[in-house]
Amino acid sequence: MITGTNFIGFKSVKGGGKMFTTTNPVSNTENPWKFTEVDENQVDQALGLATQAFEIYQQTTPTKRAEFLNAIADGIEALGDSLINTYCLETGLPQGRAKGERGRTVGQLRSFANLVAEGSWVKATIDTADLGREPMPKLDIRKMMVPLGPVVVFGASNFPLAYSTAGGDTASALAAGCPVVVKSHPMHAGTGELVATAIIGAAKATGMPDGVFSNLNSSGIEVGQQLVKHPQVKAVGFTGSIKGGRALLDLAAARKEPIPVFAEMGSVNPVVLLPIALGSKGDYWAKTYAGSITLGTGQFCTNPGVLLGLDSEVLDHFIQILGEEIIKIEPSCMLHPNIAKAYETNKNRITEKSGVNLVAEFPKETAQNHARQAVVKISGADFKANPEVQEEVFGPFSLVVACSNTEEMNQVIALMHGQLTGTIIAERQELDNYGSVVNTLRNKVGRLIFNGVPTGVEVCAAMQHGGPYPASTDSRFSAVGVHAIDRWVRPLSYQNWPNNLLPAELRNENPLQIVRTIDGTSTKAKI
Repeated sequence: MITGTNFIGFKSVKGGGKMFTTTNPVSNTENPWKFTEVDENQVDQALGLATQAFEIYQQTTPTKRAEFLNAIADGIEALGDSLINTYCLETGLPQGRAKGERGRTVGQLRSFANLVAEGSWVKATIDTADLGREPMPKLDIRKMMVPLGPVVVFGASNFPLAYSTAGGDTASALAAGCPVVVKSHPMHAGTGELVATAIIGAAKATGMPDGVFSNLNSSGIEVGQQLVKHPQVKAVGFTGSIKGGRALLDLAAARKEPIPVFAEMGSVNPVVLLPIALGSKGDYWAKTYAGSITLGTGQFCTNPGVLLGLDSEVLDHFIQILGEEIIKIEPSCMLHPNIAKAYETNKNRITEKSGVNLVAEFPKETAQNHARQAVVKISGADFKANPEVQEEVFGPFSLVVACSNTEEMNQVIALMHGQLTGTIIAERQELDNYGSVVNTLRNKVGRLIFNGVPTGVEVCAAMQHGGPYPASTDSRFSAVGVHAIDRWVRPLSYQNWPNNLLPAELRNENPLQIVRTIDGTSTKAKI
């Protein structure tokens, strides 16, 4: 049952601020629940509890922390149809998408539970003493990763489960030993509340401290600003727009004690289409990319927003088929009326730029908040003269850039911002002739794809979901996969400490049986 309240630690609390509702974008009507926004004092309470909880939670054993994460996963699954139905009412997305995202969310939680239980993620490193070394004795020094402290997570508009209340940021921060305060996304606050009940229930059932998790409602930016500026917050996770992520980054940098903001933001995910591949499989790739551009109504951060090729008959044919295929696809509902309006505004802004020509746009009127997908074309020369055309259009839209030669293609890529992904569509025999293009693209992206589509982000250890700014604020880290835990920890060295006072991960006897690096060798051996 959705109550519209906040969770400040274990307590369900009515907010002291204004009330708001969520919207059903399919019917374009308000959903029945009313949510109350927290006030400044309640933000202080949540972070005070998180700080107190940190003193206990950072000391929990790997087994207990894994038990907590698995219990959250169990609790989300136990929500059953109520979660799925609420998700669909607040997003306009189909049940299949909701169930798939629930599975992804639960899978992430269980993968972090396994990571924590195994234990080697702390990167325990031991350099043993050599007191007889000349001219100075070598002291015993041991290092491992430790949690930063309370983390604020901002829910994402386009993934109410996998990138929100119990999504990858929350799961990885809890796995690291950091309490989490979620600023729930106002577009799907009901979904967030249901998931929050599962997290609170899991925390109570597994003996976690009060304050290990809080879920705060807010429809404006003020609560988010207060959270980022709060001195008890030690790191921030964000998925959303460049404008929003950059604002949080600047707020965090201006603090007396600056903190890291791990924001995953804008990306148009350029795709390079090489001529032999287009000549042999142009129709296939056109149909494939029509599907990728419109998948999820284009509301993925990995949506292919810019396609680059060499101006030629094979590129012209590809563009023709892409346009024909994309208008065959029935438009679908966007996540919120505001997102639908922004899509039309941004699409028109790019389409009206000098040198941009419309290739195809869904020709019929659509239902409310349904997006009319479109493809446009520009020359490489006009792109270089107007590089602002690369700005992300959040929705089913893509810009094809026809470059006069390889040199111009390199110049266009060089003008592009940092990206989450870059893709090369090619036959293997032509790659040798385009090594410079591959190298230029590689320096712009976090994930380099060969003969595929960027949509679809596998949750696995090798995944890199992040890239050079503005794709993310720190390209060294990933928001997906078990290495996402690295964002919420710092290294701590112990020098010359008595063995019995060391953390279990660093003791001579290696009681947790984790892999450690001892004097340069990876081993599970005792010392």
